Amino acid sequence: MADNTFTLQRQENGVARLIMDVPGETMNTLKSAFADEISAMLEEIKSDASITGLVLMSGKADSFVAGADINMLASCETAEEAVNLSRQGQVIFDQLESLSIPVVAAINGPCLGGGLELAMACHARVCSDSPKTALGLPEVQLGLLPGGGGTQRLPKLVGIQKSLDMMLAGKQLRPKQALKAGLVNDVVPNSVLIDVAEKMAMSGNVKAKPRKKGLVEKFLEGTSIGRNIVFNQATKMTLAKTKGNYPAPIKIIDCVKAGVSGARAKGYQVEASHFGDLVMSEESAQLRKLFFATTEMKKEDGVEGVAPEKLSKVAVLGGGLMGGGIAFVTATKAKLPVRIKDIGHQGISHALKYSYDLLNKKVKRRFIKKSEMQKQMAMITGATDYQGFKETDIVVEAVFEDLALKQQMVNDVETHCKTSTIFASNTSSLPIGQIAEKAQRPDQVIGLHYFSPVDKMPLAEIIAHEGTSDQTISTTVAFAKKQGKTPIVVKDKAGFYVNRILAPYMNEAAQMLLAGEPVEKLDKALVKFGFPVGPMQLLDEVGIDIGAKIGPILQKELGDRFTPPDAFDKLIADGRLGKKAQKGFYQYGKNVKKKAVDESVYSVLGLTPAGKLNELEMAKRATFMMLNEAARCLDEGIIRNARDGDIGAIFGIGFPPFLGGPFSYMDKLGIQAVVEQMQQWQGTLGERFEPCELLVKMAEEGKSFY
Repeated sequence: MADNTFTLQRQENGVARLIMDVPGETMNTLKSAFADEISAMLEEIKSDASITGLVLMSGKADSFVAGADINMLASCETAEEAVNLSRQGQVIFDQLESLSIPVVAAINGPCLGGGLELAMACHARVCSDSPKTALGLPEVQLGLLPGGGGTQRLPKLVGIQKSLDMMLAGKQLRPKQALKAGLVNDVVPNSVLIDVAEKMAMSGNVKAKPRKKGLVEKFLEGTSIGRNIVFNQATKMTLAKTKGNYPAPIKIIDCVKAGVSGARAKGYQVEASHFGDLVMSEESAQLRKLFFATTEMKKEDGVEGVAPEKLSKVAVLGGGLMGGGIAFVTATKAKLPVRIKDIGHQGISHALKYSYDLLNKKVKRRFIKKSEMQKQMAMITGATDYQGFKETDIVVEAVFEDLALKQQMVNDVETHCKTSTIFASNTSSLPIGQIAEKAQRPDQVIGLHYFSPVDKMPLAEIIAHEGTSDQTISTTVAFAKKQGKTPIVVKDKAGFYVNRILAPYMNEAAQMLLAGEPVEKLDKALVKFGFPVGPMQLLDEVGIDIGAKIGPILQKELGDRFTPPDAFDKLIADGRLGKKAQKGFYQYGKNVKKKAVDESVYSVLGLTPAGKLNELEMAKRATFMMLNEAARCLDEGIIRNARDGDIGAIFGIGFPPFLGGPFSYMDKLGIQAVVEQMQQWQGTLGERFEPCELLVKMAEEGKSFY
């Protein structure tokens, strides 16, 4: 039978190899369809007395098991069906664990989710020291919990606190971290991995080395009073972080609690039952949809049927914060040599320091070796002229937002580089068509808009102007993906997509502030709603002057609904530019311990704060402005589809992921309800709330986006 996933190789030394290799897939994933095959395999092993030990390994070169196949969950129509999936996994892993011979997992590459649950059911684990090896239970990121016994086995191996730390954040451990935590018994080079695992199975020495426990840990994990402190603290921290918007973390804590304090069967029962509830939850449905959408996008070319050109050399113009970040992801993620050009040596050294600091942190945390850091740093070079630019395939421009300067850069690149070099501008507001106006080769000019900080923010907007060639689009999209970004292709119009939908949201928050709502109340309302930071704190982070600069550009190109509040000028006149000036809506400085509002901002704005609105009303007013603008962008073809719009908003501005993005959220509320709410505000608060044509039409026809 060639279609089998599992094969058993008996050997003369008595240790058999159980090899998992899902046919036709690049990665191993666990599917419920394998259950019978695994059970039969385990029976065969049990009944064969010549097998004295077992090594569980992957037939894939660079991965162990990436997790369970999430597609199975979509077909569950009731919580009961999902509970059965969980029970099925628990039972099979239990059969594996209760084999009377030593069972050792040999792990190389990703060992995640169901893959780690499978490995934990073995009696010992050995992993390779490959940089690709990572162990973790990331189910929480899909609104789920480990349903194959993971919440029960992990605490026994690494302790309660470490297991909560891993499961609540979906954290992945590198090989050395996994060894230190007690998750694996040994870390060895991949070349001897199977050999070491077999020796371990032969010797029968499969007990984990006992972890060193300090007095505090012994008290916190070894006594019921201590455990209560741990669980209460974890619950408090989780709710502070999730604002109660995500049900999975609290259920994970509950599973661990049940497993540690009760009978073994009880823990497994609680895990399966909670797993069933979460599979059916709206939050998990949205997070899984998001996961599938991003996976789909990874496979798409920028323009269908147009393959990207291969890139071998990259240059960045401008050594500021953005330039430094772009150079960093180019060298470390895309693994391409990158040259930074800046007018002064100071700019170049700043940009190099940006990468040095990030890599040095990784060395200190033992994520990478010092030699690896040196190798990556060597990929980044700098110059104050165009020396060495002749062979560059793509130049990313990250200079000031000044049209004449950017046009000059296009001219320079066309003079100093080869005729096929792509010019990609990291502009946040200037239309790309204008930047390409004087170009000799406008078909090779494109927008490539990153978000700050570049090493963390996952989105990139790719902006094609009327004359950009399909080839340039596909190559630029592929380049952004290599840098670890999720790119969306958007049309060339002021604000593109992300800043354009952010502006009305920010303006509405400012309107509420000027009507007397306190800064911290506004920010709290939107964080509670699900945004990572509130609008006022975001203005401080980005820079109040940047906000003031973008406003008039959008107003000029898109109309009066983008008119920024006059208040910006007063703040700037007072030197309040936000965090970078250590003066904004919030207090900054060495003596400021907790995030506190700078009360003097009210007198600058001539206000006495007196909050009248409730939090949900405030959050909805700002968010609905964003929804309305997102619908307009779709109508104007700024974004290609609702999916790109949802991903752009979640990855670009932290739109609450559990709501699925602006378009999924509008579908959930019902377009009719969105339109009625907007019209109600239009009557009481003004014309800025007028719902756009597309929404009105969709409401009349009873349509939805998906």
